[in-house]
Amino acid sequence: MKKKALLIGCNYPGTKAELHGCVNDVSRMYKCLTDQFGFAEEDITVMIDTDTRSVQPTGVNIKKVLRRLIDEAEPGDVLVLHYSGHGTQVPAETGDEEDDGFDEAIVPTDLNLLTDDDFRVLFKDIKDGVNFTFISDSCHSGGLIDHEKEQIGGTANRDFPTGLGIPRGGERGFDFGGVFGRREESDSGHHHGHHRQHHGHHRDEEEEEEDERSEPVDFINKSLSIETLAEMLSQKTGHEVKPGGIRTSLFELFGDNASPTVKVFVNFIADKLSGKKTEGESGGGGGSGHGIWGAIGGLAVDFLKTKLDGDDSKPAHHVPTSGVNLSGHAGKKPDAAERVADETGVLVSGCMSNETSADANPTGNKAEAYGALSNGIQTVLAKRGGSITNGELVTEVRKLLKKQGFTQHPCLYCSDANVNRPFIGK
Repeated sequence: MKKKALLIGCNYPGTKAELHGCVNDVSRMYKCLTDQFGFAEEDITVMIDTDTRSVQPTGVNIKKVLRRLIDEAEPGDVLVLHYSGHGTQVPAETGDEEDDGFDEAIVPTDLNLLTDDDFRVLFKDIKDGVNFTFISDSCHSGGLIDHEKEQIGGTANRDFPTGLGIPRGGERGFDFGGVFGRREESDSGHHHGHHRQHHGHHRDEEEEEEDERSEPVDFINKSLSIETLAEMLSQKTGHEVKPGGIRTSLFELFGDNASPTVKVFVNFIADKLSGKKTEGESGGGGGSGHGIWGAIGGLAVDFLKTKLDGDDSKPAHHVPTSGVNLSGHAGKKPDAAERVADETGVLVSGCMSNETSADANPTGNKAEAYGALSNGIQTVLAKRGGSITNGELVTEVRKLLKKQGFTQHPCLYCSDANVNRPFIGK
């Protein structure tokens, strides 16, 4: 039996979206997997964006390593994906009345968003019998294994369970020595809120109870707003990106390496620019302010026209035919036959859909910052010592975060059978 893992930490250093605890989360998860779950160091691939010796957590690199790990995994093997960083929701952009959904995505360090389409295309190839666990310490991640049931969450369980009886019941890039102890000196100051203060890690119950009486402390939420994403894309493209032009800007930056979600949307726009516009829509570089042209902005339209008129007259290539939302509308899912199988894996997400996941730094020392979900999982595992089921783990983490004063509620998405199976197969 092989045990392999991909650990991704995005702090976005020097940007408006900067976080402080995500790389620390990866360091601690690395230690957790080696010390408690028997993973060999050479079988853990690490991607962080605070050290150039690491493989950088770009959209392309993440998909490349995941593809290799999935292709190599055989029945009986254990595969873990841990992500700590921002999540986001990209709104509808087609201008059609029925297109009112959002696409959930994680945010790699280069902003090349990975949506549920990206993960669906990859996860569909996980072989039966592979023990796959996806821990997403971010916001907007509950739909990333979209065929799995919500076993513990905001819909299935308004009040989190108190025990069992849950309804429905290689490419490491660098040496770790000395890297994770470094402090980052840049400041953030975005998306601040308050949780109650939590000092350190792996504390006893008496200390946890004291936290309920602690003073609130600032945290940064791990939800990258559309406005901030558009501003960061504007810096990358060199021109203004409006919130309604995010997908076209992602294609401008990343081309065929962009998410299938982006490429399908660009094809949708290309059809309209080629004379297939619906009645009432007007083309042209500046747009009319109505429908899709007012939404995506003149620069995006001009860019796509240039792409259509140039040598590469088909702006989006190689859209996978299986597992992808081909409608061009946000938030839509492919037919059931094209989605991920029921037993594909286990997803532990950071919070419910109406909440935010916390990047906490209560002491002010960035070397001690952490993601609330990642720290909660590591704390519960350290106390438990032995085996714990997926359902028990998420239940205990919810209890712990409540004691610590955090308002987020981690969620569990998996098949009925996986609820009571050991976390990471231990």
